[in-house]
Amino acid sequence: MTDTTIRRLVGVYDADGTVWGELAYFVGARLGRAYCALCSITHGLVRERDDWRACVAQLPVPFDTYHRNDQPPAVRAALGARMPAVVADTDRGLVVLLGPDELAACDGSPDELVAALERRVGDAGLTWP
Repeated sequence: MTDTTIRRLVGVYDADGTVWGELAYFVGARLGRAYCALCSITHGLVRERDDWRACVAQLPVPFDTYHRNDQPPAVRAALGARMPAVVADTDRGLVVLLGPDELAACDGSPDELVAALERRVGDAGLTWP
């Protein structure tokens, strides 16, 4: 198998990006009824985490995030209902790198997410630009 180069990473939250969706997730998360492992990695109580921004700035490709209701159609087709997730957009198409269990194993740590990505990139035969 030849190497496939990653052009960008796409993360999809297990939450809707509407005002109602954001409010429902915020309340549900505080009550223990909603959980998105990717949200816990990228966001604090109300805004994006500084340590997340620092980690993502060090990646060799852009890392775009979407909510389940606004993700690109090709990403939706690749993931189905398996969210949260991180997908590599490569020169040969989309490759699912991390799913809900792998993101939960990061335990809210941006550094652990980057380490998990590094492992999966190698395992999947992908390369960074």
